[in-house]
Amino acid sequence: MLLCALSAVAFGAMATFAKEAYAAGVNVITLLTLRFWLAAAAFIAIAAVRGARLPDRRTVISGLLLGAIGYAAQGGFYFGALTRLDAGLTSLLTYIYPILVFGTALALRRERATSRRIGALGLATAGTVLVLAGGSVGALDGLGVGLALACAVTYAGYILVSDRMVGNVDPFVLSGLIVTGAAVSMTAVGAGSSSLSLGFEASGWIWILALSLGSTVAGIVALLAGIRALGPGTASIVSTVEPVVTVGLGMALYGEALGSTQIAGGVLVLGAVVVLQLRPAGSVGRDAAADHAPAVAPARALAHEPA
Repeated sequence: MLLCALSAVAFGAMATFAKEAYAAGVNVITLLTLRFWLAAAAFIAIAAVRGARLPDRRTVISGLLLGAIGYAAQGGFYFGALTRLDAGLTSLLTYIYPILVFGTALALRRERATSRRIGALGLATAGTVLVLAGGSVGALDGLGVGLALACAVTYAGYILVSDRMVGNVDPFVLSGLIVTGAAVSMTAVGAGSSSLSLGFEASGWIWILALSLGSTVAGIVALLAGIRALGPGTASIVSTVEPVVTVGLGMALYGEALGSTQIAGGVLVLGAVVVLQLRPAGSVGRDAAADHAPAVAPARALAHEPA
């Protein structure tokens, strides 16, 4: 549980690291490009030390494509939203993605509808409405809100696709492939738009390293270890600390403030995630799905969604 909580803190601090990097003159494309390359190097080094082997060609290509299309896109949406919205609001809006994953899986008949699960969908929907309605119209940046919601939708699509594209692969090899794909994609975007620039303050490197090695690599390593011990369902519940950390840091460092209506909405969204992950009465020990977690955990852990 401590490992999962530490992972949530690492992910929750991501928005703070990004905003500090922006203040040092780092633009979004440069930040993401450097983040992905540094994280890819770290994952590849960890995999090499572990003596892990590359999977078959199909899985390698799938992992690279997941990163180049899905992971790069959600990163662009999230970090773009942070340039226009408070960290806490961005986090709460993007954190609806676990509910979107379940709702889509339900529509595709990959999941079974129960009154508890349908109730969770209702809670999340009401919570999202309250988060948006709680901000004054003038204070809400429409493009920022759109980017945050686009991030949530992209996260959900990435998770649903990753379930079908990758199999039982070493988690650090797969993480390295996904992040490498994202790095190549973002480098191409930066080169094409001439937006790659190293002309930022030296302090920007501190925040880039914190984002790459702290919020990305350390956060994922801790989450994967936590999943192995607890199982994905319990890990998901503990991971709901993440947006609370983001909101708290935003309030402490930047004076950001959520209205009471928005706080109530955030509680409903997080409560819905917890309800979805609760195990049926009478189950004991680790989650029943824990034994199958390694097959999907690496791709999902990159999206902070272990279950």
